[in-house]
Amino acid sequence: MPTATASKRSAWPTVVGAMALLFMGGTAHALDEVHLQTDWIPSGEHAMYYGAWSKGIFEEHGIDITITRGYGSGDTVTKLAGGAFDFGVADIGAVLAAKAKSDIPVSTIGMLYTHSPHSLFVLESSGIENFQDLEGKRIGITPGNSHKLYFPKVAERAGTDPSKIVWVNTDGATMAPLLIQKRLDAAPFYSIHHYYQNKAAGEAGEAIKVLPFEEVGFAIYSASLITSDELIEENPELVGRFLAATYDAFEWAKENPEEACTLHTERVPEVAMDDCMGSLAATLGFVFNDHSAETGLGSFSPERLQFTWDVVKEAQGITSDFDPMTAVNTSFVPGS
Repeated sequence: MPTATASKRSAWPTVVGAMALLFMGGTAHALDEVHLQTDWIPSGEHAMYYGAWSKGIFEEHGIDITITRGYGSGDTVTKLAGGAFDFGVADIGAVLAAKAKSDIPVSTIGMLYTHSPHSLFVLESSGIENFQDLEGKRIGITPGNSHKLYFPKVAERAGTDPSKIVWVNTDGATMAPLLIQKRLDAAPFYSIHHYYQNKAAGEAGEAIKVLPFEEVGFAIYSASLITSDELIEENPELVGRFLAATYDAFEWAKENPEEACTLHTERVPEVAMDDCMGSLAATLGFVFNDHSAETGLGSFSPERLQFTWDVVKEAQGITSDFDPMTAVNTSFVPGS
């Protein structure tokens, strides 16, 4: 298994770079058609992908990209295994669980979020300041939502009694309105969605406070780039070029967020420009931070990967003796 240590992006290897140069002046027939499916609807969280599509960053790496929205990480993992597309964006927890349960032929090939955006949203007017204040309160939840699965570990670290939480089954579309109407005391969301949910709360004279799971040391890996084990074996060079293009897209979006969101909203007009900018800024903080600087962009810490697996295993009641390292292959990440 390759190590997770990587150099800074400015020193990414010449092999993938040289391949990209071969395509920069090439003709259309030289491009590889690649289908990428994300993990969810194309909010500002995905502006780096859609923006780079329009910007031509994937094309510079010899890739004719097509991007479609996802319907949850589990769905993306399952469909990728069935050959529905070439690459995907999915929570590594979904990959680990699928590998452990059924040895699904899909692997994580590059890390994205160094820690999970899992959080609970509460209203500032509620007086809830921390996880201990949630005892006896009503938290909305949807069936199978990972927030509830992970909460016992969060409660353990926060000194909260999870048996005193009142979980209320709710439709995902009504979660934020019920919170704003004070029919719920807390609602599970990714913290990257705070901007536009808080905007809605502001229209009702309220403001949303975020309680991030990571705040109490619940640092597990989250979104990752995935592909099939078959593609890794049959076309490793394409895997390398795809990763180089994708991390180029993230670097470009970090330096040019307004351009990324302008191009993104042209492709996805239902996303407002300010919502895109807010979500993109929050998302990039999960990718570019002290942890990714230490491990190398796209790579991982074996200790954090093991902790991620321990949490997923306990939350889903998995009993198999599974090595999480076998689900991750970052040897194609530029700089590995």
